[in-house]
Amino acid sequence: MPNGGQVTIETANVEFDEAYVRERPGASPGRYVMLAVSDTGVGMDAETRSHVFEPFFTTKELGQGTGLGLSTVYGIVKQSGGYVWLYSEPGHGATFKIYLPLADELPEAEDVQAPPQPVAGGRETVLLAEDDPSVRAVVSEVLTQKGYQVLRAPDGQTALDMARAHPAVIHLLVTDLVMPGMTGRELADTLRAERRGVRVLYMSGYTDDAVVRHGVLEEGVPYLQKPFTPQAMAQKVREVLDRT
Repeated sequence: MPNGGQVTIETANVEFDEAYVRERPGASPGRYVMLAVSDTGVGMDAETRSHVFEPFFTTKELGQGTGLGLSTVYGIVKQSGGYVWLYSEPGHGATFKIYLPLADELPEAEDVQAPPQPVAGGRETVLLAEDDPSVRAVVSEVLTQKGYQVLRAPDGQTALDMARAHPAVIHLLVTDLVMPGMTGRELADTLRAERRGVRVLYMSGYTDDAVVRHGVLEEGVPYLQKPFTPQAMAQKVREVLDRT
């Protein structure tokens, strides 16, 4: 909605019967909770609709979007046994309907877990490349509180320039996988060619299985899926640094 507009959010309890699912391949009969989000934006043509849930597909200008948002939503909903349906026409906005299986009973109370054990920090130097200012600030604060020296960069090229200007050792690169301009993978490959021994931890909102499946990363490469807790970030950093 480049010129503004209206977003409508609706919820409802719905039921799919046999007649309904016959017209929608892949759906199963049953009771569902629906969450619908509609806008009055520019809408989508048939070609765009056919690709909208594909990873890294975006209609936005370079640097304006990663193409991971809808594909991540789609994966989460499918893993939960639900469905996502899109209705859109050019000039008439779009409606996304999410259907999640209705729970008949409340979940059983979980056992109270012991509080997480403190994660060790360190004195190493970490180069952080993240284009999202809020994520960059949080990660930097977490690592700084753990004693690390953090070099912060908003994109890959800036991170590379900072590394080249830094006279001392850089022990770890923590980088977003998808950034405008230079990607996290390109940054890591270039930095490791110039600084032997630097370790790398990738971050992204995409699932670890998906980045391997789509050939973005190899299996076993250190990776942290967003969103993550400060505890998880600190623990993963220490784990990567301590690898032999």
